[in-house]
Amino acid sequence: MAYQHILVPVDGSQISFSAVKQAAEIAKVFGSQLTLISLVAEDPLKDADFYYTSPIMKDYFIQAYNNAEKALQDAVQIAQEQGITAQSKIIKGEVSEDAVVEAAASLKNDLIVMGSHGRKGFQKFLLGSFAQDVLKSTELPVLIVKA
Repeated sequence: MAYQHILVPVDGSQISFSAVKQAAEIAKVFGSQLTLISLVAEDPLKDADFYYTSPIMKDYFIQAYNNAEKALQDAVQIAQEQGITAQSKIIKGEVSEDAVVEAAASLKNDLIVMGSHGRKGFQKFLLGSFAQDVLKSTELPVLIVKA
C-alpha cells in the first residue's frame, strides 16, 4: 500500500522526533506528503472565568505556542535531513486523541505515525498511552515508533 499523506503529531520529545524520522523515510519511499502537527491547549481552564485576565495564563499561552513552534521547526529540520519537505501546523484546541484523529480527517491523511514512550505497568496505568488512545479512535493505519 502506498501512503499519499502522512501525519505525525510532534510534542518536542525525542520519541516524537524519532517518529518524524521514520515518517520521512516512508514519505521518501512512497513520494508521500508529510504533515507535522503540534497540539496546543487553547483553553485548558475553559470553565474558570478568572484566568482570562491573569498574566500567568497569558504567559502560559504564549509559552505553549512558542514551544509548539520550536518543536515543529526541529521536526521540519529532521524531515529535511531525510530529503523531505514537510508541512507543519499548530492545532489549537484540546490536546487529545480526538484532536489528532480530527486533524487526520481534515487534512485527508492516510497514515498516522506516532512515537510511544513504551510505558508499562503502573506507569502506564497512571499516565496512559496517548498513542494507544489514537489507535483506538481511528480507522486509519497507525505506525507506532517505540522509544
